[in-house]
Amino acid sequence: MIASEKDPSTSYFPLGAARRLVGTALTEDLGPDGLDVTSSATIPADQTATGHVVAREPGVLAGAPIIAPVLDGVASMTGGTPPSLEVRIADGTRLEAGDVIAVLHGPVRQVLMAERMMLNILSRLSGVASHTRRWADALAGTRCTVLDTRKTTPGLRELEKYAVRAGGGTNKRMGLFDVAMVKDNHVVAAGGVAAAYAAIRTRHPDVAIEVEVESTQQALEALEAGARFLMCDNMSIDLLRATVAAARSWVAERGEGVEIEATGGLTLDVAAAYAATGIDYMSVGGLTHSSPIIDLALDLD
Repeated sequence: MIASEKDPSTSYFPLGAARRLVGTALTEDLGPDGLDVTSSATIPADQTATGHVVAREPGVLAGAPIIAPVLDGVASMTGGTPPSLEVRIADGTRLEAGDVIAVLHGPVRQVLMAERMMLNILSRLSGVASHTRRWADALAGTRCTVLDTRKTTPGLRELEKYAVRAGGGTNKRMGLFDVAMVKDNHVVAAGGVAAAYAAIRTRHPDVAIEVEVESTQQALEALEAGARFLMCDNMSIDLLRATVAAARSWVAERGEGVEIEATGGLTLDVAAAYAATGIDYMSVGGLTHSSPIIDLALDLD
């Protein structure tokens, strides 16, 4: 499979990225002095309580491992003691309304300082995972896998791509550095598909190369140039089916294979029909740029 091989496991959680995010978000929320003016004025420093992180609606969980860094970050910033934490549901698990994701116990001030940031991140990542799961379910039983894109929130790419994996999707590439994608502007600048492909292969011989095509003829030209990973952009189902058949026939005559991706304007209601054309992948930018959040809450006893 020609996709990013950087930490492909669903179980891998990008802790470094999470800690960087927590540091930035805490300063944004508590200010340079680490202050919650409401809690510090109304809640005694020694008051403790138990809180439950609860799902308010169905979905798929992603981001539970970030709760601990959030609690630790609040404690470090304020000089307090982090609450104890019990995570009860693993990432990738389907949630029902009322499910208790985690239980916290400790200083109320610390819990409330952590509440909104923790829920913001969990809700966002769980929204991505839930949206991805709908696509994965729609493609179940086909040869097609749903891929994400680089259309991620700046600074959150590793975490959002982790959420895609938690939802049953696959990461295509982490950035501009690990997979080369030849698009129309590259073709114009390089003087043709063959020239662009050759230049990349010469400069970066070990990097996977994908070529964007918009017609069957362009697909065959890309194959002639050496490409074995095609991205069929904004094709109708009939055109895509014809392109897939022509491309697979071309490489079969040479005893080779090709991987084919569809992209552009895809929706859940046509996902199965597009998958039936014989494509290997379907890339959906909306997994990361348009997923609605999942409603999660923190309830104190």
